[in-house]
Amino acid sequence: MLIDRLGRKIEYLRISVTDRCNFRCIYCQSRESFKFLPHSEILTYEEIEEIVRVACELGVKRVRITGGEPLVRKDIEVLIERLSKIPGIEDLSLTTNGYFLLEKAEILKRAGLKRLNISLDTLNPEKFIKITGGFDFHKVWLGILKAFELGFEPLKLNMVVIRGFNDDEILSLAKLTLEYPWEVRFIEFMPIGKNDLWRDELVIPVKEIKDLLETYFPLEEVASFGGGPAKVFKWKGAKGRIGFISPVSEHFCSRCNRLRITPDGRLRPCLFSDKEINLKEYLRNKNRDLREAFYLAMSLKPEKRELKNTKREMRAIGG
Repeated sequence: MLIDRLGRKIEYLRISVTDRCNFRCIYCQSRESFKFLPHSEILTYEEIEEIVRVACELGVKRVRITGGEPLVRKDIEVLIERLSKIPGIEDLSLTTNGYFLLEKAEILKRAGLKRLNISLDTLNPEKFIKITGGFDFHKVWLGILKAFELGFEPLKLNMVVIRGFNDDEILSLAKLTLEYPWEVRFIEFMPIGKNDLWRDELVIPVKEIKDLLETYFPLEEVASFGGGPAKVFKWKGAKGRIGFISPVSEHFCSRCNRLRITPDGRLRPCLFSDKEINLKEYLRNKNRDLREAFYLAMSLKPEKRELKNTKREMRAIGG
């Protein structure tokens, strides 16, 4: 078992397979030009499979594939199929911006993917173009409906709420749960990487979001899926649920059960900490035991996060 010095049991591994993304979302990365990681620095599918096998032997039960945008990586379904066959995985999921779901959802389902988290920060096509750097809302929406049709469950939609930008759509997003059995989740705007947009006053605490939604109808708390960071509620009679994730106003460090792996193979015990362990030094040196890296991560995992900009942008850490 992976248990850190504070007694937190680590059962959840998030693996970023690429730092590349077709979107240029304003809250995720700088709009300035940047260099992508060279191919030689990116973990191979064989290396990712080896990492997951070892992690599952140590008690990891949930694995999420992230990016960048994971669906831009060639033959991502091959990796999904390999991971789906590893003993011990109870939940295999993927986070995506949804742009390629219309073409990829059925392939991913056949490969063994269980769940999807889809970023959806607005229902307004013009605002969607502004947020993403020029992409089509309707294609993403059709991809979401395709994933729903194929039976990805629970289907989760993530909205990063930014004051004065998309907070006027909080109620509209939440009302999707009246029609669909989805989980719409509201996430506080976080200071990750070199983001010129982030300022304290743009953060809307989840309490404020919840209070707003309860002016429409009272919310009742329900159990969350898989023990993640979201606090989950629903409106009485609604088909779906509403989640709140509060990395800024109400940190959930005491119940953190996760580790992250960057595209270039750095194991990060905490999203907000730049402390990393280079897994490639273990993977590409057969005299080193990969399990030692996970044990080291347990000693480095902080008691709680420090709210500060990290050296890496979110695309380079993994969403």
